[in-house]
Amino acid sequence: MKKSKTGKSLSGHGSLQDPTDRVAPSGAMGAAALNLANHFLIAMPSMQDPIFGGTVVYVCEHNENGVLGVVINKPTDMTMQVLFERIDLKLSAGLDTPMVNEPIMFGGPVQDDRGFVLHTPGGRYSSSLTVTDEVAFTTSIDVLEAVASGAGPQRLLVSIGYAGWSPGQLEDEIGRNGWLTVGADADILFDLPIEERYVAAIKLLGIDPLMLASEAGHA
Repeated sequence: MKKSKTGKSLSGHGSLQDPTDRVAPSGAMGAAALNLANHFLIAMPSMQDPIFGGTVVYVCEHNENGVLGVVINKPTDMTMQVLFERIDLKLSAGLDTPMVNEPIMFGGPVQDDRGFVLHTPGGRYSSSLTVTDEVAFTTSIDVLEAVASGAGPQRLLVSIGYAGWSPGQLEDEIGRNGWLTVGADADILFDLPIEERYVAAIKLLGIDPLMLASEAGHA
């Protein structure tokens, strides 16, 4: 993800900041290394962690410097409308979109006073990473300015904070059966009701969630 000298990011609650001081470009990984970018991390039912228990995380970056992802199924009590008000963005006259009533996600415990946006690619934003042809990750406020003007992406998820792992940390957690991994589905990420995302992500593996929960209970 490149930083722009002219790009604007905000300080304070709901602002957008580039976390690339921690995560290097994807090309930094060796060809043989595990790369879970554009995958879902699904917390095992046995996980009792108060932050990550019951979550699905979308992985944006995975390289030699660690992993960056966003929790996609843990809503806060803040809506897009409230966020717009807090960062002094006004919707264009006549713009009526259900998007403004969508909740902001708790994306993770890292920089949890700042905002991050997953969305469909297409716009030119000052600090943005295209993960796939269906998902981009933007940390600059211009993406929300575009939404407010009616020219923003049609599908997006806004989070406060993100999830980060240091080199080898996530691999260790996966090795200890803390997470299931599966290739991500943009429909689950953007369109499915929040409360259905965990089960839907598990079903991508061809696993019956009830059987998985039963096995975890007897572990």
